[in-house]
Amino acid sequence: MIRALLAVVNRDLLLARRQRGDVVNVLLFFIIVITMFPLGVGPDKDTLRLIAPGIVWVAALLAAILSLGRLFALDYADGTLEQIMLSGQPLSLAVLGKITAHWLMTGAPITVLSAAAAIVFDMAPGPTATLVASLLLGTPSLSLVGAVGAALTLGLRGAGVLVTLLVLPLYVPVLIFGALAVDRSVGGLSPAPWLMVLGALSLGAAALAPWAIGAALRVSVE
Repeated sequence: MIRALLAVVNRDLLLARRQRGDVVNVLLFFIIVITMFPLGVGPDKDTLRLIAPGIVWVAALLAAILSLGRLFALDYADGTLEQIMLSGQPLSLAVLGKITAHWLMTGAPITVLSAAAAIVFDMAPGPTATLVASLLLGTPSLSLVGAVGAALTLGLRGAGVLVTLLVLPLYVPVLIFGALAVDRSVGGLSPAPWLMVLGALSLGAAALAPWAIGAALRVSVE
């Protein structure tokens, strides 16, 4: 089962390397959102430090939504998804592999880029570290929850809009807790409680989402 999981991850990463434009577009979107806000708000450092956590998290959330459209669509179009279902391996295992690859292509780079984004907003080292930690703990839940929406809307007309409507309300708690963790660090308080909540959300999603996604994919294929 571990070998099958790694095979799915390696396959999706290989496809992503061959189609770099999709990944680059998501990361460029994140960077553009981050850089546009300081231009619109102004150069006041106190204001930038105040709004930085929310802006970075909103940019990460929107970038995650942007990347969901192709999570299952290509496999559905060329019949690979049906072959995965007939392979004899648990569908939830293949789903977990695809979500892992999705996070490695989007969530992990966004987490790394957030450190550079903190420089744009003139954040101190402590809040910067908290920002990176919050994204590291919170972005997996964005991929997991977003995959549920992508599976439910697979093959439907206007799936991109439907995915946004489905997952955006579910993303709000992650956004709130992520921004609160950084705000507490800026205020000199411990961000540990909110970081633990983010970790718990990701673990809970990892335990439940693959089963829900597998059921939704079966319905979409049938």
